Amino acid sequence: FYCLLFKGTVSAGCIFNKYRSPLVSRYASKEMAYNFSDRKKFTTWRKLWIYLAKAEKALGLPVTEAQVAEMESHAEDIDFAMAAEEERKLRHDVMAHVHTFAHCCPLAASIIHLGATSCYVGDNTDLIMLRDGFDILLPKLARVIDRLANFAEKYADLPTLGFTHYQPAQLTTVGKRACLWLQDLVMDMRNLQRARDDLRFRGVKGTTGTQASFLQLFQGDHEKVEELDRMVTEMAGFKKAYLVTGQTYSRKVDIDSLSHLASMGATIHKICTDIRLLANLKEIEEPFEKEQIGSSAMPYKRNPMRCERCCSLARHLIALLADPLQTASVQWLERTLDDSANRRISLPESFLTADIILSTLQNVAEGLVVYPKVIERHIRQELPFMATENIIMSMVKTGGNRQDCHEKIRVLSQQAAAVVKQEGGDNDLLSRVQADSYFAPILGHLDNILDPKTFVGRAPQQVARFLSEEVRPLLEPYKAKMDVKIELEL
Repeated sequence: FYCLLFKGTVSAGCIFNKYRSPLVSRYASKEMAYNFSDRKKFTTWRKLWIYLAKAEKALGLPVTEAQVAEMESHAEDIDFAMAAEEERKLRHDVMAHVHTFAHCCPLAASIIHLGATSCYVGDNTDLIMLRDGFDILLPKLARVIDRLANFAEKYADLPTLGFTHYQPAQLTTVGKRACLWLQDLVMDMRNLQRARDDLRFRGVKGTTGTQASFLQLFQGDHEKVEELDRMVTEMAGFKKAYLVTGQTYSRKVDIDSLSHLASMGATIHKICTDIRLLANLKEIEEPFEKEQIGSSAMPYKRNPMRCERCCSLARHLIALLADPLQTASVQWLERTLDDSANRRISLPESFLTADIILSTLQNVAEGLVVYPKVIERHIRQELPFMATENIIMSMVKTGGNRQDCHEKIRVLSQQAAAVVKQEGGDNDLLSRVQADSYFAPILGHLDNILDPKTFVGRAPQQVARFLSEEVRPLLEPYKAKMDVKIELEL
């Protein structure tokens, strides 16, 4: 982009000559891409150094107001080229940025990073990014739940074939099936909120977590060290810091965060797989744009590409959970650095991927198309078999013998099944029942006996109660953020 913008041609150093992650270049939202950007990361480092200097000054260390003011005035203007050159020489990213910050803050140079270790900025910034990442995801998940809840409410009493083993089973309703999706998403919502609320700040802990450097700075004053930790934690927007750490915060925290994202990935994969199966039956379809092309070779096709994208990326999100599990398991003693390169990939990619599939699923949920006539036809094909028990009960009520009726229905059902399976015909069981004089006592009631709505049990009532008791209250904190619509872009 910059090559084209400033030079008009694609030069050898252009971004188009380097691999770019599709998570950012093709899919992710601007806010999530920024959350894990270098700009966000390194400006946060500078803010953390400012918080530390402010707290140290307030607690009596020789830090001046002028030094703090100088740091604050240069919090945003990072010379990335200088930082890259410093890191090339020093082979240490934190010290490279310490030197770069000091270059534009000569007055404060001597107190930048005072008493801290690299993980003061590295780990604390990661925790801030995780927290902010959850804050981006939670409203998006709330919107997905809201859209599907509206869908479930609209189709709460529309009968449809249920499927077990992907074979036709007892009827349910379109809205009740959507509530199965919603129930899993509601669990994900609670899990993500808990993971976000459980995050703490690493704080100021020193090289091995003992706060020894700060205890030395404050000449053995334990209360001042604890107050320093509290002040910096508060300035960073956290209510609590971890009381004990090694050099890093426990990598179990990463497991906790990413496991819930992976679990949500499993939910979304299931939902989108269901929609893909229903699209094959032509009962439900995801949105399809007026000029969208489904296949380069088959112009009639309406492929469920959004749901396929969700499934594809959800698998990646699920697979990413292996990284923090293995990383936490191999951290030796107070820490080893083999966590670093892995976490630079697994943490951002998990949140970026979760962000993408939530945005895509919202777009799907806002435009789901239902075809009631197709659903009705499928019910008609299967309902006669499902209605046999009801027919038997009705005959018994008119004085018939249950065993005789059962045998009659069994024979007729086998004949109708042969027409369907061997001849490729329609299910004609009802015609056979109507033609058999044995069933004359109930023929006038046959339409009522076969009303699909009498086969869905309490599905509509379950939908209403579930939405009112468990779904709508969960969305209350996000009401102000519900109006955002998603237009998918490349």
